[in-house]
Amino acid sequence: MVKGISEIDMKILKLLSKDARLTYKELAEILGTTRQRVSRRMDRLEKSGIVKKYTVIPDYDALGYSHVVLGITLRPSVDIDEVIGNLRQIEEVKIIERAIGAHNLIVHVIGPKDMKELEKIISLISKKIPGLEKMDITFVTDVVKFETL
Repeated sequence: MVKGISEIDMKILKLLSKDARLTYKELAEILGTTRQRVSRRMDRLEKSGIVKKYTVIPDYDALGYSHVVLGITLRPSVDIDEVIGNLRQIEEVKIIERAIGAHNLIVHVIGPKDMKELEKIISLISKKIPGLEKMDITFVTDVVKFETL
């Protein structure tokens, strides 16, 4: 566990990772503490950057979208921060992750089901990446499990 993170902090994070809609009162009841204590801990976790964001995980297929994951490998001389800046500007790019291994970046794209339109988006993305060595494309068909902690 990270220094400064208590056992109760981890319990709060695990509970919120399963249901981010839990109120401070509900968290306090589950943990056997006060709403004020939960509130203080959450403020600290947010200010320290441990809690980055509260969000919704939509069912893209039900909404009529495709979820595509791009594994991007750059040539060694490429400025990865420049590439990230370029990718941030593309509306369909929803997640950009730095990586070590087969790829330098993992990019999640949410686009139309129409393959020709999706091809245009992926082509636009590849043009925004100077020094692109390789791009692997994976279509996500179903999210079977999604846990953060």
